[in-house]
Amino acid sequence: MKFNLDNLVAEFTELENKLGDPEIFKDQKKVREVASRKKQIEEAVTLYREYKQINESLEENKEMLWEEKDEEMRELLKEEIKETENKIPEFEERLKIALLPKDQNDDKNIIVEIRAWAGGDEAGLFAGELARAYLTFAEEEWFKYEITERTDNETGWVKEMIFDVRWEWAYSRFKYESGTHRVQRIPETESKGRVHTSAITVAIMPEVDDIDIEIRDEDIEMQFTRSGGPGGQHANKADSAVHLKHIPSWIAIFCSEWRSQHKNRDKAFAILRSKLYTYEEEKRAKERWEQRLAQVWSWDRSEKIRTYNFPQDRVTDHRIGQNFSGIPQIMMGKLAPIIDACAVFDQQQKLEEAGKGNV
Repeated sequence: MKFNLDNLVAEFTELENKLGDPEIFKDQKKVREVASRKKQIEEAVTLYREYKQINESLEENKEMLWEEKDEEMRELLKEEIKETENKIPEFEERLKIALLPKDQNDDKNIIVEIRAWAGGDEAGLFAGELARAYLTFAEEEWFKYEITERTDNETGWVKEMIFDVRWEWAYSRFKYESGTHRVQRIPETESKGRVHTSAITVAIMPEVDDIDIEIRDEDIEMQFTRSGGPGGQHANKADSAVHLKHIPSWIAIFCSEWRSQHKNRDKAFAILRSKLYTYEEEKRAKERWEQRLAQVWSWDRSEKIRTYNFPQDRVTDHRIGQNFSGIPQIMMGKLAPIIDACAVFDQQQKLEEAGKGNV
């Protein structure tokens, strides 16, 4: 492990030198690649340097103990050696985790898409509640967010909602939320007290730049229509709403958040790039990690990942087989315990794969 980590330190130093060379800033794609790689290995390099210092200190104290004649000093050295030896296993474990393969999207901004799927109005109601929980969680994590699109059903509940979350590591915190969320509770309109089951889907998509994925002009159909909005002097009389369709994938985007046609167009393309990028990433990940994904993460969004059972005050994450209580608090944005548990489980699975030589 020492040989490999010494190579990692050398790579880190080389990356630092590249970022210190003004010539690199002529190629923004190269800057992003180098900066991203530096960030990926920085934690491991820092831990390894500390690990080496601890081992060097341990060896020095052992040599001093061998030569020391004073019994009081020998006892002090023995105590220090013992403390240092107790630190080493902890550092080795932290190093193993730091050396696990990193998700290249972890430090990206994200686009969150929430859709009511099955269960009528109850699904729409829960979609709005979970969206509020995510936005509150984003605030508590010091992320910035912006709601870019919301479509309601005939009774006023959420049919679809799209919002951005921006700041470093946004994807790393939200990525475990992708999938189908099922809710079991008694709807307000249920007179006989029966528990209903409904479901919504959540898609967490890393925000990507033009350089990440290519969209050809001939693959796009685009129309402009008048945005809906308040009447009177505020009525939007321009065709600013954008309908975008990507012909090869049949992905359709509608954006009418702003009065500016240009802003709506840019946002529609940003969402399209993220959808296409996410699809390709999931396809590659499914092929690359097929065996592990079958045990851990389902990439089929029609399969539930989590159930919110209100009568029993229990949230179950089916991927990790763990239950959480306190639904009122969870729906107020206290999602960190669930997300942290998913992250720990993911790390454990990767460590097991690394031990088998599959990482």
